[in-house]
Amino acid sequence: MDLTQKAALVTGGSGVLGGRICIALADAGVNLAVGYAKNPDKAVKVAEEMRARGVRAIPVACDVTDLDQIRAAISATVNEFGGVHILVNDGAFNKAIDFTDIDGLTYELWDKIIDINLSGPMRTIKEIVEPMRVSGGGRIVNISSVAGLGPNGSSIAYAVSKAGLNHLTKCMARGLAPDILVNCVAPGYLEGTLMSSNLTPEHRKTAVAGAVLQKAADKDDIARQVVEFCRSDTTTGQTLVIDSGRVFH
Repeated sequence: MDLTQKAALVTGGSGVLGGRICIALADAGVNLAVGYAKNPDKAVKVAEEMRARGVRAIPVACDVTDLDQIRAAISATVNEFGGVHILVNDGAFNKAIDFTDIDGLTYELWDKIIDINLSGPMRTIKEIVEPMRVSGGGRIVNISSVAGLGPNGSSIAYAVSKAGLNHLTKCMARGLAPDILVNCVAPGYLEGTLMSSNLTPEHRKTAVAGAVLQKAADKDDIARQVVEFCRSDTTTGQTLVIDSGRVFH
């Protein structure tokens, strides 16, 4: 797909990784709706940076647990840019709870993590399908995690939510073909993100030491792969791992 003057909604676009994804899309000529859940100031700043790179950009409230906000964000994207062609699901939440700490994995925390990380992308995909098809089809890229490939990561709930997102990618790819392609990027440990700040120092040390390249995953590599998935006309239902060689998938 030629990305010039296409329009993208990026949930979690005001975050560290989401901001890098916005930059990569902007550099490819994509106009952007920068989604945020709690911090409009950051989204405004990211949108300003994208406009400075020569594309159009707006901040949009898009709490993925709030169906009304999702619908409003999609409508704002379509109204501003005349359509919507790309959805990047980067909104997520985690909290470090050892897998052996079953009591610490409360029902409330389980529900919150599943609601944001798995049900959230399902909502955004379901709501964007019709306007994306009216726009001529498009691309959906989910941001998952290597935690979804096995019993790894910051908590049982987080690992399960990302495993579900990986499978949601495959199911939606089958259901939305041929005019909407759906893929997934599964990063390994990323430094300097809200996710990493919720991990214990031991978790962070183990995450880097476990990679054969002995370093964290690269945010720009991830952002570039999002763009490549958006460009591709023949790739759908795939999950690509970018983790410096920690999980061989």
